[in-house]
Amino acid sequence: MKDMSRLDSACPRPVRSVAALGLVVALAVGCTGSDADTTAATAAGRAAVGTSPLPTVPPAQPPAQLTRAKVENAVNQLDDVVRDAMRRTGVPGVAVGVVHDDKVLYLKGFGVRKAGTKDRIGPDTVFQLASVSKPVASTVVAAAVGEETVGWDDPVVDHSPGFKLKDPWVTRHVTLADLFSHRSGLPDHAGDQLEDLGYDRSYILNHLRYEPLAPFRAHYAYTNFGLTEAAEATARAAGTSWEKLSAEKLYQPLGMDSTSSSYADYEKADNKADLHVKTGGTWQAEHVRQPDAQSPAGGASSTAQDMTKWLRLQLGNGKFEGRQVVDADALEQTHLPYSTSEPPHAPAGRTGFYGLGWNVSYDDQGRLKIGHSGGFALGAATNVALLPSENLGIVVLTNGEPIGVPEAISATFLDTVQTGGPTVDWLKFLGPIFQQTLQGEHSEVDYSKPPASPAPAKANSAYTGTYANDYYGPMTVSAQGDELTMQLGPKKQRFPLSHYDGDTFSYRTTGELAVGLSGVTFTVGSGGRADKVRVENLDTSGLGTFTRND
Repeated sequence: MKDMSRLDSACPRPVRSVAALGLVVALAVGCTGSDADTTAATAAGRAAVGTSPLPTVPPAQPPAQLTRAKVENAVNQLDDVVRDAMRRTGVPGVAVGVVHDDKVLYLKGFGVRKAGTKDRIGPDTVFQLASVSKPVASTVVAAAVGEETVGWDDPVVDHSPGFKLKDPWVTRHVTLADLFSHRSGLPDHAGDQLEDLGYDRSYILNHLRYEPLAPFRAHYAYTNFGLTEAAEATARAAGTSWEKLSAEKLYQPLGMDSTSSSYADYEKADNKADLHVKTGGTWQAEHVRQPDAQSPAGGASSTAQDMTKWLRLQLGNGKFEGRQVVDADALEQTHLPYSTSEPPHAPAGRTGFYGLGWNVSYDDQGRLKIGHSGGFALGAATNVALLPSENLGIVVLTNGEPIGVPEAISATFLDTVQTGGPTVDWLKFLGPIFQQTLQGEHSEVDYSKPPASPAPAKANSAYTGTYANDYYGPMTVSAQGDELTMQLGPKKQRFPLSHYDGDTFSYRTTGELAVGLSGVTFTVGSGGRADKVRVENLDTSGLGTFTRND
């Protein structure tokens, strides 16, 4: 799924930035109007520094400051908040749940499951969670940790002996916690391009060994497949699949009967929300997103009703309806800051952290805030935000591409809880941040506008043939008439090449990480045939060059 963590704390390319946007929300949610300007300037909000001496033993959390009346006041305004966001953006459907003191205070659906129909959204409508799957997955692993099936500090190779990274020392030492907190050294969204090309989970995890590594435990980079490997290792230690483990340890004990880690269950649900993107000012259900390859990181689906049960478990320290479902200590570990996901950008800036599947931050009252955003560029956006010391949480699910709607609803609610009403127009505040971030995910070259006098291409025969790449697999370039076509991936996806300049062509990218037109540049040797070809959008980690092998 797209990285929406930096909005939480940091999302995937087009929505790689949504996770990045997630950080802004995690840091901004719970702030008020006085914080907004600094939050925008630092992308991390404003920290308040106290002057009174610390007690000898500081409390783990400050005492609760919110009354039920304040919470109910905010709940009573939620209908208007949701409808206003939908009116201003046109997003087709929204479902919202609020939990306080182990009670579900709000649970409603708005809009339609599919644009152009009358199929209404309700509390039991199934949505794809995208990256909100991550904190759900960390809950499942916490259950396994509590049962001593695994430990957060277990090296991954203890449970997945075939797992490798580029550095053998890191391979031996990287732990489940390292991968869940995005501090393994893997580059941003490592493996996501392979998923877009159609490779399965096994292939992608096996090929993470080719990715260049940043300094171990000293560098944060959001990686769906790093986290997926840690979840897979946990399932292997339990002697089952990830899909079955999540059902056995979490969904079934909580009665989350409409929740699954398998796309097939979402697909066959009668009451499900389709994905929507905005095209030419109109929301349309155009795409299908099959995320099984990264199921622990972005492949869960659920309803607002089921998610409130999970919120109650989180806020209840692993208890649900009087029963300890997940060990409290193992679950508490997921709420601790493990890596710095967003350093402060000003002296008074607030730092963003990432825990184990959660964005972690602290507000001006010293209260822990945890949350996460999820986003598919192909048409889903979700958000969850919790104030554990207040026993308060909200989940917002939408069936529209990431433009800040679920984050704005969460932020408005938490702002209203504390101040009686929103002190910031959160949709107006967050929308441009999403827009700016997502626009920045395209090629630096506008391939739709060739040079005024482009150098001619060589004959097609100079470029046709087969090329090899250890990471991306084979590429075939063929000619049909005057048109060159590039084939990639296990399903041999075909991409027509359009001449741009000299030996450089362009092609239209597709899938979750689509960036519009991207460049394909051939290097022609002395024999008059191309020896190599570099695919620009596949080269983010320096792995995008294919070598002729025919």
